[in-house]
Amino acid sequence: MLIAHITDLHLRTEGELAFSGRIDTAQRLASAVDYLNAFRPRPDLALVTGDLVDFGKPEEYANLRRVLGRLEIPAYLIPGNHDHRENLRTAYADHGYLPRSGFLHYVVEGHPVRLIGLDTLDQGKVGGLMCKDRLDWLDARLGEARDRPTLLFMHHPPYSTGMVRMDGYACVGGAEMGEVVRRHPQVERVVCGHLHRATVRRWCGTVISSSPATAPEVALNIHNAGIHGWVETPPYVGFYLWQDGGIVSHLAAVDDAKPVNPFQY
Repeated sequence: MLIAHITDLHLRTEGELAFSGRIDTAQRLASAVDYLNAFRPRPDLALVTGDLVDFGKPEEYANLRRVLGRLEIPAYLIPGNHDHRENLRTAYADHGYLPRSGFLHYVVEGHPVRLIGLDTLDQGKVGGLMCKDRLDWLDARLGEARDRPTLLFMHHPPYSTGMVRMDGYACVGGAEMGEVVRRHPQVERVVCGHLHRATVRRWCGTVISSSPATAPEVALNIHNAGIHGWVETPPYVGFYLWQDGGIVSHLAAVDDAKPVNPFQY
């Protein structure tokens, strides 16, 4: 099974530039969509882990549907802090996996790896939240299939990265979520967005990672020893390959992913 991962799209209304009017995030997403449509072997599905749009406006979600709708594989969406839960639910009312009310949690069955999407949105705040109700839901879902390899995907990372500014906007309740995950060893991987960077660590008996964004990257700044800002790197796509009883992860910089003669260095 091959899972694609795109995150932090930050789309505005059609024709509007983001990041102080400098970045065409729709075009950057379109290049990632084109890359995934051409990629072989074709991924089974794509996980889209939040900050789908910039201000949660209905017209931004209409633009998202226009661009992301060209993706030729199923896409599973969860909200990030830039999203609006009800506007997202309304815009994607035809996506049957999204609950009609409450948090936008869900389970995707029918694949070698069971997928569980988590809604960490704390509306009006930059940081995320895994409250008791969400943790109880996750614990119950994991308890239903203890023998099934499982991947969790969420927007806000529940772990610290050393990037002080970003760590201030992490997921409240992350430690409590870790205790839930620790009780369920079938969790093969937890996948996040929000950071606009690639990170990976061991966490609560599993592996947790984040992928860079299709929007610009956050500059690497460890312990505030540098500038907190944006870097205009290429859009990125992540991949999670299930084989030999485990998950192998890969990252592809979309603008750098041009065919070359493999014998030229």
